[in-house]
Amino acid sequence: MRSDSELTEGVLGGEPAAFAELVRRHERAVYGVALAVLGDHHTAEDAAQETFVMAYEKLGSLRNGSAFGAWVLRIARRHATRLARRRPRFQTIEATDPESAGGRDGQLDEELQGLLRALVELPPHEQRVLTLKHFDGYGVQAIAQITGRPVGTITKQLSRAYARLRDRLGER
Repeated sequence: MRSDSELTEGVLGGEPAAFAELVRRHERAVYGVALAVLGDHHTAEDAAQETFVMAYEKLGSLRNGSAFGAWVLRIARRHATRLARRRPRFQTIEATDPESAGGRDGQLDEELQGLLRALVELPPHEQRVLTLKHFDGYGVQAIAQITGRPVGTITKQLSRAYARLRDRLGER
């Protein structure tokens, strides 16, 4: 498995398949950030697609390819925030279908939105390892390869991220 750094070098070297892999690797995390900001599934999907277009166009400005995940999440957050500010104030947030969210009466949707908001507030490196693990389903070893960090560092980042989420969500 190629690291984000190797993939960004590939994209800059004219390898379109490398960007497709970066998109596959980070699309759920980008969507999650957009959903946390916007609260609307359709708008979040559009924002995620637009985020990757912007990332592709600005990829040459990324100094460290191994930071692609955190960088694209920042782009997603900023773009979703711009979209949210442009929305008319009378527009309501679309509720998730309770069956697709796995809960009843929208209860899980509210909890999920709280979790996503807490995730967005984490430091970028912790957001990245959590999203790779839980949104994208990678194991610790694969995350270490993707990020170019030692397994122990990834384990520690995950541990700290879980602790911060527990603190923010009031679950001690």
